[in-house]
Amino acid sequence: MPLSGLILSALLTTPALAMDELPVLNLDNPLRMDFSGSWEKDFRRSDNWEDELNRIFRLRQEAANRDRSTPYSRRANQGPAVTLGNLRLNRGRGRGANIVDLARLAEYISRQSIVTIRQNREEVRIERDGDADLVCGLSDATMTPYTGRYGAELCGWERQQLVFEITLPDDLMIIHRFSVAADARSLRMVTSVISKGTNSFTLITVYNRYDAPADEFDCVQTLSRGRVCSQGSLQD
Repeated sequence: MPLSGLILSALLTTPALAMDELPVLNLDNPLRMDFSGSWEKDFRRSDNWEDELNRIFRLRQEAANRDRSTPYSRRANQGPAVTLGNLRLNRGRGRGANIVDLARLAEYISRQSIVTIRQNREEVRIERDGDADLVCGLSDATMTPYTGRYGAELCGWERQQLVFEITLPDDLMIIHRFSVAADARSLRMVTSVISKGTNSFTLITVYNRYDAPADEFDCVQTLSRGRVCSQGSLQD
């Protein structure tokens, strides 16, 4: 029998079940990237908030000169102050927080030098020292917003980017966008702080994967005593 006849015969005798079990690639909903691991900040590749702030001032000054308008002033009319953690944001009268305060806030919430990410079939959990965890499900749909006394939090997926949108009082918004490199060796976090849609400031932080030492403590979350830790057994 010719070779073409042998191939055709093999195809016709292939069980239908085996063909049905082949994976189907959905290009509209690609597989999620793996964010899990221990990540250490790469200061050389990350934005410096003061340099970025100076760049924005320079661009605004150049635009003001081109328009022959009043030069940009770093001093705004001060309104009521909003306190976020250890920061006080001075608000202009009838306006959002000024760009300097937004820059300081972006630097504050991006301050962690170490980030740990745990990922399973149900969720991605981003653990940040001194801050609440960022948690998002792995379903295709956007998660139901979480609302508390200090604001609301929403997360979702934009192709391969993991996006968190946090709304705080007085129309202040924080957006985190996480993406991981194709080789899974670096993680990129883009943090934007937006005030009433008039002022915004964005910082890019790059992390490198590293091998974290084994945790010497075993911790569990309890209802009565909160987080309880005990020293694990050490092996030689």
